Amino acid sequence: MSTLKYLSSYSPDLQSQVQGLLADNRLDRYLLDKYPTTHSVANDRALRDFVLELKNAYLKKSAALSKIVYDPKIHVVSNALGTHSFVARIQGNKLKSKNEIRISTLFKQTPVEFLQMIVVHELAHLKEKDHNKAFYQLCRHMLPAYHQLEFDLRVYLTYCERYGNLY
Repeated sequence: MSTLKYLSSYSPDLQSQVQGLLADNRLDRYLLDKYPTTHSVANDRALRDFVLELKNAYLKKSAALSKIVYDPKIHVVSNALGTHSFVARIQGNKLKSKNEIRISTLFKQTPVEFLQMIVVHELAHLKEKDHNKAFYQLCRHMLPAYHQLEFDLRVYLTYCERYGNLY
């Protein structure tokens, strides 16, 4: 049984189910049945609108975002699919702070649910910096199926690593 690095924190039972789908060449069918189509958020402007719509629905009073972009430098190998960064600079006698969200270009061609999951994850970092209980509660508040989508995204990454992109 090969190592499923994206699923290593899940139960052995779930890992063996995914391993079985891989062995039977049915993992693509599992993903395509659940997520048959991709989204149309194909450029940085559309991504900005997409992120701000979610932010305004759930985090109106949180800090403003100065930059929202797809970033080709973010790659799964470094265990990141998106990043949230907070930059503080002193300009004269004022402290200027900026929040940025960068999403891996992998998400340009995925189902909208996967894009929503990663955006919700990065937006949650506006309120909670650490991956703690409050962080995941906020993720579930914004996207009730957050944990299932995270699992399915990890299954998709497993597929991509073995066969290349599905969508």
